Amino acid sequence: MTQPVPIRRDHRAEHLRTALSLAARGIPVLPLRAGKRPFGNCAACAGNVCGGRPHMKSGGTCQCPAPCHAWAAATTDTTAITSRPWAAAWRMAATVAYHPGGTGLTVVDLDNTEAVTWARQTLPATRTVPTTRGEHWIYRGTMQSANAVRPGVDIKSTMAYARWLGPGTGTMTDLPPAVRALAVKEPPTARPASQAITVPAPVGGGECRHRTPAYLERGIAMAEQRITEARSAVHTTVYRTFLAVLSAHGQCGCLTDTHIARLFTAAQAKGESPRHCTDAWTNARTRLGL
Repeated sequence: MTQPVPIRRDHRAEHLRTALSLAARGIPVLPLRAGKRPFGNCAACAGNVCGGRPHMKSGGTCQCPAPCHAWAAATTDTTAITSRPWAAAWRMAATVAYHPGGTGLTVVDLDNTEAVTWARQTLPATRTVPTTRGEHWIYRGTMQSANAVRPGVDIKSTMAYARWLGPGTGTMTDLPPAVRALAVKEPPTARPASQAITVPAPVGGGECRHRTPAYLERGIAMAEQRITEARSAVHTTVYRTFLAVLSAHGQCGCLTDTHIARLFTAAQAKGESPRHCTDAWTNARTRLGL
């Protein structure tokens, strides 16, 4: 009796089908070589001669002849995926990756069982995807990416890529402050307010024109909320919020160190460093001539 010939699946074709399916759903994808390394799709990055660091503009956009490398090359353009130079890369791809930040997500990459145990004890439950050695926990919302935020834990969101290992199980929840705090190298405290950040001298003899402290309190609370709810362009949101607060309250002398510290704390909880907070505050004051 003739034995049936086993069917060999073409994994590279399967990767391409997966990529096209994800792109059609609005998930930016890119091919990875063996070892989870990205392809370089232009002469400056081919063969990884750029060392894995594509030529970037200050805003984080690849400035090669076409977006060519790593997360900067992730795309939802199905035509581009099947055209040069992408087609050649997908034919050699070892796996599929995607840009979490590009689809409004953050992946907490738990690399071992100890990290998974920590997450189950510490973080809110969300959608999970099993990996070779641990799990990906996926949250709705974006933040700055960071490696080794604690043993066996990386955060992949903006300017990063993660392997696509399937849709996962469980209900996806919003990105919690506990995850954002992992990327804050210096815990948010009232200290930034004392770092060469002083409230300008009141104008007009120092008399506050706001008649009631409730007006100021409402303004600071709204500013904190605006920063906290920012899902993208955090740098810009922080600057514009500082600018708005100083426009309303920067000349009458009613702002205190405590008010400024609250704004800095909200910004740092979103991943801003003390230096970025200081720069944004100083730039806003300069813009207003304070």
